[in-house]
Amino acid sequence: MITRDLEETIRSKLPEKKVIIIFGARQVGKTTLLKTLFGEPNSSPDILWLNGDDSLSNNLLSDPSAVSLGNVVRGYKTVIIDEAQKIENIGLKLKILYDNYGEKIQFIATGSSSFDLLTKVNEPLTGRKFTFWLYPPSLNELVSKNKYPKEKSLLETRLLFGSYPAVVESETSEQKKDLLRELTEESLYKDVLNLTGIIKTDYLRKILQALAFQVGSQVNPSELASLVNLDRKTIDKYITLLEESYIIFRLPSFSKNLRNELKFSQKIYFYDNGIRNGLINDFRPLSLRSDSGQLFENYIASELKKKFPKDELYFWRTFDGAEIDFLVRTDGELRAFEVKYNPKKSAKLPASFEKTYSPKSFSLINSENYIETLQNNNSLS
Repeated sequence: MITRDLEETIRSKLPEKKVIIIFGARQVGKTTLLKTLFGEPNSSPDILWLNGDDSLSNNLLSDPSAVSLGNVVRGYKTVIIDEAQKIENIGLKLKILYDNYGEKIQFIATGSSSFDLLTKVNEPLTGRKFTFWLYPPSLNELVSKNKYPKEKSLLETRLLFGSYPAVVESETSEQKKDLLRELTEESLYKDVLNLTGIIKTDYLRKILQALAFQVGSQVNPSELASLVNLDRKTIDKYITLLEESYIIFRLPSFSKNLRNELKFSQKIYFYDNGIRNGLINDFRPLSLRSDSGQLFENYIASELKKKFPKDELYFWRTFDGAEIDFLVRTDGELRAFEVKYNPKKSAKLPASFEKTYSPKSFSLINSENYIETLQNNNSLS
């Protein structure tokens, strides 16, 4: 079992009795995390588990009155609502529950789509909630599980199959492939299509496959629109929905002072390499493929996203070709990272960037030092 770093963070917040909201893609480990904290469903008479996917739970919470909701939760010390975005007016109902019973009951809600849940709870629960994001297990969590030597030997496995808990725990490559095909279909169609009402599944698949092939490259929405025969506005909508379903995330270009910097470009990465490879149905070993550099770059991008979830993440490039793969900005200070899969390749900080921005640090990440480099860069202090 993988111990999640978020476990202790949430445990430390429980005494404050605010509503706890946990976002994350399906199968990323939200329910397992809650089971670790509170035990299996129905194992304690003090804990009520509800699920937005279940019609009975929906019926129990259908009436938004304080009396009706109170009849459901009264007598429990903890109430957990999985897939809360499926509950109509969930933000208002959580507000009513918290205002009337928050002193005695700990309320927890999870959601697999931020666009559907976050908008429903933000305003009603202002000042009443803690919000957390759970991603596929991080490198740090996997090193804790497997220890350093074993985890380092699994780099190719991570680049090909990613880090979803069920995938990590499965024993064979065929099992991992089957799980990823199932995850891909569920993530794409259960969350994105069903929750948003999008019916053009072929377009969605084409967009995702195009993004998968462009990992590490600048993405031009207009070119993407032309490629899949959609208008620019629709492409932007699809990308936003995919981002808010925790399938992809965008990196904007960093720009401040230099005249020839790219100012409005963006790159798109996948939260998980396995999902990316599942979309293009390519799980061949690295020795047989030409995108090992892209896979490693996407892997590092996702690890930086997990490691610095509250900080700003960018790339930097000029029109004359000077570039930095990743920048992390914390409290106004910059940390620069260059990524080279091949440990024999070197890199240095572009002089123009160093002169203009004076970054706090510069790190070269390769397939030999990636664990040490990421673990040593815990903060900008």
